[in-house]
Amino acid sequence: MKSILVIGGGLVGASCALRLQAAGVQATLIDPGDKRRGASYGNAGHIGSEQVAPWAAWGNVLRAPKSSFGMGGPLDFRWSDVALWTPWSMQFLRACDPARFERGREALIALLADSLPAWHRIAELAGAPEIVIPHGHVTAWSTARGAEDGLAAFANAKWGRTTSYREMTGAELERYGAVLNHPPHAAVIFSGTGQVSEPQAAREAILASFVERGGEIVTGSATRVETSARVTLANGTVREADAVLVCAGPWSRRLMEQIGVPAPLIGERGYHLQSAETNWPHDLPTTVFEENFIAVSRFTSGLRCTSFVEFGSPDAPGDERKWRRLKARIEELGIKFEANPDRWFGSRPSLPDFMPAIGRLERAPKVLYAFGHAHLGLTEAPITAEIIAAIAADRAPAVDIAPFRIERFG
Repeated sequence: MKSILVIGGGLVGASCALRLQAAGVQATLIDPGDKRRGASYGNAGHIGSEQVAPWAAWGNVLRAPKSSFGMGGPLDFRWSDVALWTPWSMQFLRACDPARFERGREALIALLADSLPAWHRIAELAGAPEIVIPHGHVTAWSTARGAEDGLAAFANAKWGRTTSYREMTGAELERYGAVLNHPPHAAVIFSGTGQVSEPQAAREAILASFVERGGEIVTGSATRVETSARVTLANGTVREADAVLVCAGPWSRRLMEQIGVPAPLIGERGYHLQSAETNWPHDLPTTVFEENFIAVSRFTSGLRCTSFVEFGSPDAPGDERKWRRLKARIEELGIKFEANPDRWFGSRPSLPDFMPAIGRLERAPKVLYAFGHAHLGLTEAPITAEIIAAIAADRAPAVDIAPFRIERFG
């Protein structure tokens, strides 16, 4: 393979483009150019090597009513998109089969085992090692009951091969007292995980290295993909190469269906508020306040608070109620925040079994794909890029990718 068209410039697409270009494949990255459009811009920045359990699990189904937006939780379904998420939900329920869940967990354990080292490798390749901060992350509980339930659940969970956690000491908890109304009742801190200095900064560093190595970026939207690796853009321009890589997040669904491949993606939308003014220390890692349904990350540009799991069209407008509730959560915790913070919403690309799709089409070998990473797009971007580079070179990837074939959906 001498050339490839990469459709989608989020963290997955950018990482794949850099890896391919560095491997000697002439890559052209096609992206609409709106950096705020997808989850790569607005996520919590967490490198979640510990998240080895697919969300398609009966435990999550049973917790759904109490987790719903109407009950104060983060889970919501856009009623105007019922025709989209109803069939998706049926496939989700089928994916909750215990045997299928266990196979998915084993596949994610293998994929995520090298996710943090892969971030270090791509940061070095991009000449920006500072974008990776491997200081773990924290889950905290404000109440005694929350701590009791949370610690019990953590003790019974699997966390992968390369991550572990311990309870935080009283002195560590007291550090939060300086930036919250009161310290957490209890918390755990993970090792083997981390965060990026800022998601957009990481993406820009990767893209800058891609261009420096001779990669081409084309601003535009791909409207049609053909199995011959021919791509048509919205402005009528046609590009051709030896292969095409589809990694357009939730918008990959339409492109794959054009070539007869079911890709049941949905927009799993998240929201954030970000304050440039903050007293949150840089060395406090990403912290999840589990009872408040909020994740807090300190970036170079400020403090970001993220929340919500809203299923619907990736092109639907934002829900003002989500930002209001997120602001209320911030105030409940006592986090210092500016009066008019940056507001964002964007869509995670989620398949019903909450497993990514990574591979090469069996019946159309010029088409490669990497999408559907759900909550783990940032985490899995560099390791996905290494897999795609191996496939492009006709080498066996370091990870068994059979569980991630898109053909599993028929």
